Amino acid sequence: MARARQKRRASSAPRTEEAGGWKATRTWLAGIVSAVIVAAVGVVFAAWFNARGPDTVDRISGEPPIKVGHVAVDYAAQDITLREAVTDPADRAVLLGSASGSQRDTVMARHDRAPLETADLTVVLVGNRSSLRIVDIQPRVLDRKPVSDGALFIYTSGGEAATIELSADLDKPAPRFTTPEDPRTSYFRKKQIDLKRDERVTLSMKVTGTAAYYAFDLLITVLAGDRTEQMTIQGPDRTPFRVTGTSGTYHGYYTISPLRGWQPISRSGACALERKLAKAGKC
Repeated sequence: MARARQKRRASSAPRTEEAGGWKATRTWLAGIVSAVIVAAVGVVFAAWFNARGPDTVDRISGEPPIKVGHVAVDYAAQDITLREAVTDPADRAVLLGSASGSQRDTVMARHDRAPLETADLTVVLVGNRSSLRIVDIQPRVLDRKPVSDGALFIYTSGGEAATIELSADLDKPAPRFTTPEDPRTSYFRKKQIDLKRDERVTLSMKVTGTAAYYAFDLLITVLAGDRTEQMTIQGPDRTPFRVTGTSGTYHGYYTISPLRGWQPISRSGACALERKLAKAGKC
């Protein structure tokens, strides 16, 4: 019996060693295969992430396809209207005195200032996808009221306005941006703007409105990959852009004071300075 058990032990020893060796080999092979798979997945993921990954992350996080790098309305060389008359003595002191430009801007903004007949906008857009196409930009009217008549501030200058690349007329039923070379055709009907990530484009826009007071924003349609997205742009203070037509009369008329700030003038004096009043039959 003892000899039989010794024989069985002797005969099972090679099998155990063989099984242990095969197990070690399988473990080694599995490690190799796993390493190859991980490396392959890593290469594929790296290629995908470099090509599309940042875009996917931006979409998941809610990042817009375009960032607004800068937006501005030129009030410095424009005739300005206020929707409400300036009656508060402190506000009048700011406008007529030697207050800073920012203080005067604050008072005028509080009285709902709007450029007269033409608003000159500058918008800088920055690409936020690996590639995208701006297929349309539309001025969208948010509010329409009678023209502002609170006050008229006349900017007097002998200079000419800078060339504007795009223009739109809010008096039209469906305003679209056009160019001076082709004012009857929507600019984006024939052309689009392609941007890559961090690439910038500067748009100079002239938006006119003579029939009413308009509050508006810019609606942008973007094609990013296989997705169409829309976003809106508002003014520098995150309120709508504004423009207004010329009123028959105003509660007050002002022009630039040689001593800094603004100075009141008569209606006849305003008519002599501002051709828009006479042209519109307001004088």
